[in-house]
Amino acid sequence: MYNTIFCILFILVGLLSVAASYFNWDWYFNNYRARFLVKIIGRRGARIFYTVLGLFLVGLGTAILLGR
Repeated sequence: MYNTIFCILFILVGLLSVAASYFNWDWYFNNYRARFLVKIIGRRGARIFYTVLGLFLVGLGTAILLGR
């Protein structure tokens, strides 16, 4: 039961990250956690990083949910 909840949570967080990168949401990239990364690699680099991270989380959540 908890495994399923965590997998769904991973998928939702991953989708949020991909959506924030695609739509370039200011509230997401002005967050204190993302601001450090934006400062180091720039806004475009942070968008790419969070897209890859989001896709990884979606893939990980889906793989665990399907039992692979």
